[in-house]
Amino acid sequence: MEICKLYSLSTCSHCKSCKRFLGECGIEYEFTDVDLLPDEDRNDVIEEIKQLTARCAFPTIVIGDKVIVGFKEDEIRAALGM
Repeated sequence: MEICKLYSLSTCSHCKSCKRFLGECGIEYEFTDVDLLPDEDRNDVIEEIKQLTARCAFPTIVIGDKVIVGFKEDEIRAALGM
């Protein structure tokens, strides 16, 4: 199963729902709460996100070569082969 990379905001309800969903499904994932990073690191991560998707929105989930913007449970399940 693919490891997920999640770009999130610590205060975002959709991001929290996404983390909860992945955890409940037993999915191993790495996450970065972008708003908690120091300014220099935050700018670098925002540039990473912009390379993945035209929109810099949260959550942004990367599963293999699939990028999902927003907490879209059906798309996440499909990308994980669930």
